Amino acid sequence: MTEIKPKILVVDDEKTNIYILMNLLSDKYRIAVAKDGKQALKIAGSDFAPDLILLDVMMPEMDGFEVCERLKSNDSTKDIPVIFITARDEECDEARGFEIGAVDYLSKPFSPAILTARLQTHLAMANHKLFLENEMKERTKQLLKTQDALRKAMGNLLTIKVCTGVYWLQVPEADLRILCGCPGEVVKLLMRKGLNNPAVKGGTSFETGPNTILLSDLLIQNGRFANLAEFPVLQMLYRQGMAIPGHPNNSGRKPLLIGSADQLKAQLEYIHRGNYGLLSKKEIMAAGIDEEMADIMMRIKLKFAFGTIRNPDQLLDTIAIDEKKREISNGVFVQRIAFNQFRFTYRGEFSDIDLNLPRKVFYPSPYPLPYYRVQRHYFAVVHTGEGDGWNTEHPSMSSLLMFQGRIYLIDASPGVINTLTALGIDISEVEGVFHTHAHDDHFAGLPDLIRNDRRMKYFATPLVRSAVARKFTALMSLDVDKFEQFFEIHDLEFDTWNRLGGLEVMPFYSPHPVETNLFMFRALDGDGYKTYAHWADLSSFEVLEGMAGNGENDIPLSFIEKVKASYLSRADLKKLDVGGGLIHGAARDFITDTSGRLILSHCNRTLTTEEMEIGSETSFGAIDILIPGEQDHFRQRSFYYLKELFPESSNDEIRMLINGKMKEYNAGSIVRRNDDTSACIEMIIAGKVLYLNATRWVHNHLRFGSFMGLGQIFCHTTMDDGIYRAFSHAATIEISPSLFKIFLENNGIFETLGRRLKTIEFLRSTWLFGEQTSFVFLDKLSKSIETLLLKDREFANVAKESCLWLIYEGVIEMMDAHGGKIDKLVKGAFFGEHNYLANVDLGWRFQARGDCQILCIPWDKIVDAPIILWKLLEINQKRIRLSSVSRAYG
Repeated sequence: MTEIKPKILVVDDEKTNIYILMNLLSDKYRIAVAKDGKQALKIAGSDFAPDLILLDVMMPEMDGFEVCERLKSNDSTKDIPVIFITARDEECDEARGFEIGAVDYLSKPFSPAILTARLQTHLAMANHKLFLENEMKERTKQLLKTQDALRKAMGNLLTIKVCTGVYWLQVPEADLRILCGCPGEVVKLLMRKGLNNPAVKGGTSFETGPNTILLSDLLIQNGRFANLAEFPVLQMLYRQGMAIPGHPNNSGRKPLLIGSADQLKAQLEYIHRGNYGLLSKKEIMAAGIDEEMADIMMRIKLKFAFGTIRNPDQLLDTIAIDEKKREISNGVFVQRIAFNQFRFTYRGEFSDIDLNLPRKVFYPSPYPLPYYRVQRHYFAVVHTGEGDGWNTEHPSMSSLLMFQGRIYLIDASPGVINTLTALGIDISEVEGVFHTHAHDDHFAGLPDLIRNDRRMKYFATPLVRSAVARKFTALMSLDVDKFEQFFEIHDLEFDTWNRLGGLEVMPFYSPHPVETNLFMFRALDGDGYKTYAHWADLSSFEVLEGMAGNGENDIPLSFIEKVKASYLSRADLKKLDVGGGLIHGAARDFITDTSGRLILSHCNRTLTTEEMEIGSETSFGAIDILIPGEQDHFRQRSFYYLKELFPESSNDEIRMLINGKMKEYNAGSIVRRNDDTSACIEMIIAGKVLYLNATRWVHNHLRFGSFMGLGQIFCHTTMDDGIYRAFSHAATIEISPSLFKIFLENNGIFETLGRRLKTIEFLRSTWLFGEQTSFVFLDKLSKSIETLLLKDREFANVAKESCLWLIYEGVIEMMDAHGGKIDKLVKGAFFGEHNYLANVDLGWRFQARGDCQILCIPWDKIVDAPIILWKLLEINQKRIRLSSVSRAYG
């Protein structure tokens, strides 16, 4: 193979010099000649591209130094070696040549042998350099391939579905682990998926988990909270160790919340209240506590807070997301691409996240619960939760209290609606809730308690109620007094037996980071009082004694001893928090407790042998009967319900109706079909029943007092066209159709009820009124409704009418102030809620598309129904977000 000669460019304006160099070099090299600097630059940048340039310094117009400088400033010629050959032999000229990039400098006259040697040396060096560069490029190429393979192996932008509406997205290369969506008990769902795992680093034990949370655009989805970041944040700060001094995971980086500006603001305030409760002595005193006691409570709070109440921005970072790309960290970007939908991008790849819940789909429970048919007892405790906020096998510590057939909850743990369903109890059967404190594992179930057409009774001391209300309304971005729109408040007095009819309750103050009261319940029978103590979120004696002292910030020892004595108060049955640590109790403190039976609860571990010697364990659905009783509580409640529905009738007539046979149904069984014309009318008296009609897209939960089979006496109704199915264990009372018809006729209400039934049937088919509303409520509503007709293209005058507008027939287009379309509303949808809920004019307009028939429902008939108000808030919030998205996308 012929060897390819290197290319040399000779640049000189003297023919003699060119001739000498060509004679000397032409045997071994391919020679090109340039007689001036301009020509030299042209040849150097051409296809000839020399391997080395011999350059004279002294030339007209452009000297060799300038030529060299231009060569070195051009990317295509900067690597060509340049050797100056010149008659100028001044030291400064030589220095300048090297300074501007020449590899060598020869003075004329030069030695041919030296020139040849220098050429060979610099060409060899240039070739070696080129070889190294090519080698580097190849290695870089292989390295990039390896990095790409490593990135794929690392799972950058790997997205895992935790459950509907919740996702895990990771970018390990950017050290990002993003929890997308955070409903109640999401930490337990992550643990179930193996995404929060025990780990060890440098001898330190901790948990893995997310370091970033993406919030839903909607706080409420299908009636449940979609953003509850308190426990995920606590997991990041303390169980992962991001906030623990000296922990290997404490790099100074804070947990990150990302989402819309309004949800970030709400979450920060809610987390702040969840950490500390009431924030000042002034707030404590506003809850009715005297100054001396408020001072002690504030000192206790600061003990738990290590001396300082820290603002949320000291613990968390936030990034507000809109329709523009926002960098989260290390080249990872996020932007909103549609309503409650987001796109994450990294190195040219992307992953889309949709946090919208489909209609009638709810966030799942992290643990399955068995179905029970719970009997109603005179005075009894049903155990509904023995775990804590981290226990993936059991609900958080809670109980259900029965008294004379009435049902009370003790605390509103996450998923309380699932608990009640498993026990065959509908939320409408619950009389009230006794609330111990505002931590999420006792608080997050409050929205479930709102799913009712009456306000549930709320029992707590004003101190606890104030802390809970502030946290709840911070989360909802509402004024604190709005809490009373959802609950019927019953304030209790500390250290006093508060009489609630025959049931009595005494709250005790318990030191805790947030305001906490413990409950002692009692009821009287022939042998005296029987008592149940519910001690949730105690403090251990060790922690309490560590607070005692005579210093300015210490707690008086006498106060600590009083708290300890209240903990040891005797009860026939006492359930204890023995979770340990800084803010939970210890079983060893109750070795000398004289109570009849101790139940150890609120933990995420197996009890020790020592603990097993001190107290008992229990399981979900277990019942402790304190006072037995044989009364028929179902028929009693049915009597009062029917008396409210039919006030015209006599007591004897009502008793006649409820004298029928009681029927019980197992969860999941079909109660009756649409072609069942031979059966009796049935009224639901316990549990929950689903009404399903696929052709009309109806899927509603029916509650206590709902009727099935009315079509047997009202032939025009279509209320029985679907299927009735037991969602939990359920019970009904049978009523003979002929007996019911005679009863209605005798009281002169058969025809009027028949006319209203068409409206009731329509209301029950809607999303707003079809769920957890009683027949009594819908019947009263039907009496107050007025009908309005809107012509095609006519605008509804929503500002003028003090009512909610419900579409009975037709289509309404919802527009913003500029005429931009926000939504299309069809039969069963509603509008005008913003006039009641919003403090400002949102500029929304509603125009008929074709002739429309509207039902106008007065506000005073619906705003006292918490489930209706809750749904109005959910839809109004969604429409506000839709309106902003509509403007953003034009």
